Order: sequence, then structure tokens, then C-alpha cells
Amino acid sequence: MRLVRTTGNKGRLGLVLLASAALVAVAPPPQATAAVGAPAVTVEEGRLDGDVPRRILDDSGFDGVAPAFATSLRGAGSYAQAERAAVRHGEQLWQRAVDRAQGRGPAGGELSRDDDRPLYWARLAMTRELRAWHAESGLSEAAGVRLLERLESASRGQDSMTDRGKERARDRAKGVKRIVVTGFDPFTLDRDIRISNPSGAVALALDGTVISTADGPARVETAVFPVRWGDFADGTVERALRRALPRADLFVTVSQGRVGRIDVERYNGAWRGGFGDNENVSETGLVPVKDPATQPQWTKTTLPYAGIVAADTGRFPVYDNTSVTEIPAGATAPVVRPDGPTPGSAARAGGGGDYLSNEIAYRATLLRDRLGLDIPGGHVHTPVLQFGPGNTDPATGTVSDPVFVQNRQDITAQLRTIVRVAAEES
Repeated sequence: MRLVRTTGNKGRLGLVLLASAALVAVAPPPQATAAVGAPAVTVEEGRLDGDVPRRILDDSGFDGVAPAFATSLRGAGSYAQAERAAVRHGEQLWQRAVDRAQGRGPAGGELSRDDDRPLYWARLAMTRELRAWHAESGLSEAAGVRLLERLESASRGQDSMTDRGKERARDRAKGVKRIVVTGFDPFTLDRDIRISNPSGAVALALDGTVISTADGPARVETAVFPVRWGDFADGTVERALRRALPRADLFVTVSQGRVGRIDVERYNGAWRGGFGDNENVSETGLVPVKDPATQPQWTKTTLPYAGIVAADTGRFPVYDNTSVTEIPAGATAPVVRPDGPTPGSAARAGGGGDYLSNEIAYRATLLRDRLGLDIPGGHVHTPVLQFGPGNTDPATGTVSDPVFVQNRQDITAQLRTIVRVAAEES
């Protein structure tokens, strides 16, 4: 997710239940005193009715996920029962997507197993069902927020990344290292609704796997994050990683970047550049974090970038990207610096741009520093995932093709090798 600028602010549409996490700091009561209005369908959920999402769900066998969840919700007689249903079905969706990507269980349809899109569209179908059920349930708005939060974290692998206590204890006893890898949902869906995100495919392919390194085995734990400014401002990254990073030996945040290349991003900037997210919301300004008085303008990777760049990891060239955009100290106009920020400058774009890929890298490395962790970690941008020749027009193209699948598989294989190299070089 690199820098592409837009103008204007289209506002937060249909976010009745996507309120601040502060509303749900305490588990909500089972029953509300105030009624909730008609269900608000978000911009993302509104795209479900298109032909492409339906085909992706049908061709993967994930078309039955949301109806099964809706049946469970209809049988829920309390908030507690609804929460259990949200967590159970969310965890099942994540595990089903991981199993499918890793070749376990039935393929469920003609779509390639490594495809990340069924997870994305099935989750949206579930949140739409939850929103509709909540509007008729009599539960409070805070209860609805909490249910959505539980469904999101469970279905994104965020819960399983932090809750594998027994498995983690066994690994420690055997000297198995832990590696955290994160990916993203598809984005720029209004440009091409067929879009897939290779970083999400990487997360599904690697979750729970053990990578053999020169220093011994390492287990990978993964999660995916939404392409929504509001979720990041509400702390979704910090909630997911605050428990995971202290138990990790290495972390790599991953997103889709430029055509034909992989970038290891050296510097991350504290700036939002305004590109519209998956809800068509635009945000410009400082990255909002807790304790802004101690917020740095820049954070830095601690990944072994020289070793990663030097290694033969796969088909795509890998670069140590040190370029940033800054406003130098005492100046007012932004300039591009090819060799990183200068002292006292204000960030306007990290190496990874000024969108949510830069922001997850900034937040994860800032969390590393604030927790006082001495572990390697940083961001890697994958190549843009491209369709094959003759299938580039979203109006007439198919949802997949052999070149598209091969590109995604090659990217996933190369990222797996980069993670291994990073573990060996650290």
C-alpha cells in the first residue's frame, strides 16, 4: 500500500457500530435500555452484492459461512451467547482459510487454494449479518461494537496469535523461535473489485508453520489487518501486537507495494497522507497514538536488511529502501531524502509511503521501542499482484487466471524465504 494521493474527505459512512474501542473497555451488559436503529451497512459490506464477491465466495466454497453464522445468531438468547457465536465462527473462518491455503481439507471450489479473497468477503458477509441481527436484538450500541470487535479479532487470526499458550510453552522448551508476520485485506476495491492482497495470502500460507533455519526451527504466527484508518486510530495494531511481540524473536509486517520489486523499508514516518481507505475515508495528519508528547517523527527497522537484500530469495529483486519525504527542520516545504530523514525533520512519508502500510510499520516499531524490546522487526513491501495479459480490465476480466495465481504463489514463496533469512541473519 504505497503513496497515492486523493483529495477531500468523504466521511465515515455507515459506521454506527464501529465506534471507539473506549466504549467497550468493560464487557457490555446483556440487555440494553435504549433501542438500536436499523442496521447500517458499511461501504465495505455494500460491495458484497456485486457479481465478483459472489463468484469468489461460490468458487471457494465460502458462500455458506455467513448463513451458518446467521443461524447461530438467531439461536442466541443473550449477549453472552451471541459473543460465543461470534468468536467461534470467527475462529472457524480463520482456521478454514488457513487450512485451505496450506492444502488441508477440501478445496471447496475452483478458486486457487492460496487465495486470500474468500476470507475477506466471507468476513464482510458475517459482519453484515451481525449488524442486522444486532439491530433487532435490543442490545446496546456498545454491545454491538463489542460483538463486531470479537468477530473481527477472531476471524483475522489476532486471537490465535496471542492465545497459543500451551503451544508456545512447548516450543520454548524445545528451543523453537517465534516469528510474527502480519498482512492486510485487499484494498483499492473501487478501482478493481477483483483485487487480491499478496500480504494476506502470505499470512494464510505461513500461519502456524515451522520454518527450518540454520539456527533451528522457528514457528510463524500471523494475522491480517483491515485497510481502515479508523481501526488503526482505535488501536487495533497495538491490541493485537502488545502481547505477541514480547514473546517473539522476530516480526515482519507485510503489505503490497510497487510493481516488480520487493522493498525492505528502512524508515517509517508519523504521517497520514490522505489516500482513501476501504470505507472511502480519507485521513491526513499525524499518526494518532497514545502519549503523543513522546511520539517520534520517525522509527527505524531492525530487520537485517543487508542480509535480506544480499540473499537469493526468489524471482523479484529486493531493495533496501532508505528514501523518505520530510519537512526539514526550520523549513516549510517537503523534500525527498534518498538516504533517510535528517535531524529534527517532520515526517511526510516513510519509505513505505504515507498510507496504512507505513502506519502499521510505524506502530509496530514504535510499540517495539516503547516496550523496550531488543528484537529485529520492520516492514517488507511485496510486488503488486498482477493479472495475466488479456485479463487486466475489471469490467470484462475473470476473477483469476494462471498468471495471477503464479504471481501470488511466487510472492508467497519469496516472502517465506525472506522471513527465514531474516531469522538466520538476526
